[in-house]
Amino acid sequence: MATRIDDDDAGMTEPCADCGRETPHDVSIELRTESDRAENAQFSREPYRVTSCRLCGRERSIRMNNE
Repeated sequence: MATRIDDDDAGMTEPCADCGRETPHDVSIELRTESDRAENAQFSREPYRVTSCRLCGRERSIRMNNE
C-alpha cells in the first residue's frame, strides 16, 4: 500500500522489488485497450494503476477492476 510522505517532491512511497525497500514512486491511472480487434477496442478499455520507482525506474501496472 502506498504511503504519503511529508516532502511534496518525494510523492508516494511503495515497496520496490528491484530496490528491496520503500522508495518514492510516481503513480498514475491509465485506460488501456485490451482487445486487438479494432471493432471491439472501444468496449475493451480497462483502468490500470501504473507505478514507476523514482530510484531505479521499474514500472509496474495492475488492472484495477479484477473480478
